Amino acid sequence: MDIQTIGVVGAGQMGNGIAHVMALAGYNVTLNDISQDALDAAVARIGKNMDRQVGSEKISAAERDAAMSRIGTTLELAEIGPLDLVIEAATENEAVKHKIFDGLAPHLGDQTILTSNTSSISITRLASRTDRPERFMGFHFMNPVPVMQLVELIRGIATDEPTYKACLAIVEKLGKTAASAEDFPAFIVNRVLIPMINEACYTLYEGVGNVASIDAAMRLGANHPMGPLQLADFIGLDTCLAIMNVLHDGLADTKYRPCPLLTKYVEAGWLGRKTKRGFYDYRGETPVPTR
Repeated sequence: MDIQTIGVVGAGQMGNGIAHVMALAGYNVTLNDISQDALDAAVARIGKNMDRQVGSEKISAAERDAAMSRIGTTLELAEIGPLDLVIEAATENEAVKHKIFDGLAPHLGDQTILTSNTSSISITRLASRTDRPERFMGFHFMNPVPVMQLVELIRGIATDEPTYKACLAIVEKLGKTAASAEDFPAFIVNRVLIPMINEACYTLYEGVGNVASIDAAMRLGANHPMGPLQLADFIGLDTCLAIMNVLHDGLADTKYRPCPLLTKYVEAGWLGRKTKRGFYDYRGETPVPTR
């Protein structure tokens, strides 16, 4: 399968990062969202991030200009459907994802491969609602996409070999590394990472340590580049909670019970960096722990 045109549904943090790396790799990319403001902000952010890459001499100004010229935007799913590959990168909500794939269905080309950037939701279940479960798979990028080197490739029960190989070839063209995962809740990275974050939340909840001490302990004691609570704020506490719920529901094991404190923060709307408050308060010059 010769992939040349790529549609990215969702212009948020993940979607704009995916569009960024795809355009730099030479693909023609169309970015879709329900909001023109979101599309405009995404293109501006991609430009700013590419400017930073030019400044650090990772790419040339000519490469930046060529990549930016390969990025288009649209509010219409109908314009995304006929492309060679569609990457759904909307919020981590299964109902939203089903709605997107339902909206794409009447407009798909015969050759179109459908993928989801989901970090935890069943690929088999998402694929089963489409007309092409054999040409559907998980295409999970890490955040921030331009920096992180790993892409998880997740086959649903029906995913065929040509679809897998086509997606693997894209990962290789991006200069990234693929990790193949089976379709079980949260796959590989988040199956290991998010329960660790959840355990850090329990450590805070039970008063074993405060935010600063827990993060310092893991940075300096386990050589993690970022403390687990700081990382949770970066990911988004709502996303962490959604993944824990997928693990808890999908594996029916009490060890995946979401921490009540994590739930409380999400209920308060304290979702991390994107809302300026989470385990840290980001409204001042420097982040301040909230507990």
